[in-house]
Amino acid sequence: MPRRSRDAGREVAPIKELDRREVAGAVADLGVLVPIVVALILVNGLSASAVLLPAGLLYVAAGWFYRLPIPVQPLKAFGAIAIAQGLGADVIAAGSLLMALVFIPLGLSGLLDRAAAIFPKPLVRGVQLSVGILLIRLAWGLVVEPPRQFADAGAPTALLVAGALVAGAAAYVWRARGITVVLVGIALVWVVARAHLPMTLGPSELRLHTPSASDFATAAVVLVVPQLPLTFANSCIATADAARGYFGAAASRVTAGRLAVSLGLGNVLAGLLGGMPVCHGAGGLTAHRSFGARTGRAPIFLGTILVVLALVAGQVTGGALAGFPVWILAALLGVAGVLHIQLLRDLRGRTEWGFAIAAGVLGALVNLAVALAVGLSAWWVAAALRRSRASG
Repeated sequence: MPRRSRDAGREVAPIKELDRREVAGAVADLGVLVPIVVALILVNGLSASAVLLPAGLLYVAAGWFYRLPIPVQPLKAFGAIAIAQGLGADVIAAGSLLMALVFIPLGLSGLLDRAAAIFPKPLVRGVQLSVGILLIRLAWGLVVEPPRQFADAGAPTALLVAGALVAGAAAYVWRARGITVVLVGIALVWVVARAHLPMTLGPSELRLHTPSASDFATAAVVLVVPQLPLTFANSCIATADAARGYFGAAASRVTAGRLAVSLGLGNVLAGLLGGMPVCHGAGGLTAHRSFGARTGRAPIFLGTILVVLALVAGQVTGGALAGFPVWILAALLGVAGVLHIQLLRDLRGRTEWGFAIAAGVLGALVNLAVALAVGLSAWWVAAALRRSRASG
């Protein structure tokens, strides 16, 4: 009999090969990856190969090291600001290198693991609620106001919303039966049918970037400072927590400190090549796992595809991805958001629920840094009052 491992309270047999569930889980997080990839290539002028190659290599490395479906995602606040302001490749590269400079030492020093050990569970769940809300909002925005870089930008809103709702309902109900493979397959057929691009093989420009002092100064203020709380809370602490909740002892390698080091190393490569800044993320882990991924084979599979695209089809990939149906991206994003919010189910009592909901809503509507500061202060004050009453 094969040895069995626990997965979120259920007994599941270990997967010994790349089956359809692993493949489905591998592509489940494309709803976060593709829109930012396309915008960075088409709006900011980044090389498609430089964007895809670091992400693909980090996916492969994460799958090999952690042996679980640990996601690789764009730095979302960082990416959104860079896209909105049309920042160039050198400023984005400087920001990636600065993120590495912050998180590699934090991870190696053990400070992040000590912080994770004392971080209250309700606030971790609040971060996860905030991310779930943001994923749903992003999904809604994709169909209501599709980015102009996508071919769907001129489609009727009602049609896009209806397509996203139908696809999302199917993805939620049949997520364990490989439905994402079907949806992504439909999307790829759609892309091929709409794209009229010369099939030129080979990578797009790959060169070493050397940002100037002014690039680093701009990146530090505009890109890195707004991103730090989200990366600390979601990419490191919340991802490690979600991995333990989903995979139990199998997630022993997934610690906040190690996640900080791996995302930092990924950003060293992204910064040197002028690519997309990368992180991990609890929402991505929920997406991969909920749609069937259980092992490191899923990220290795997706990472290999990204590396091949970067090196073989980099010259046409950016333009082709603009034809990816936004209603499918929105469906995957929305389902991932709903499933991520369901992580709150292990909270007990009004106090835990109150802290989690307050932090999550504040983080989603205002700012995650503010939510963490207010939440931690309130938690410690409440704990001090409880100790005072107990001693009195």
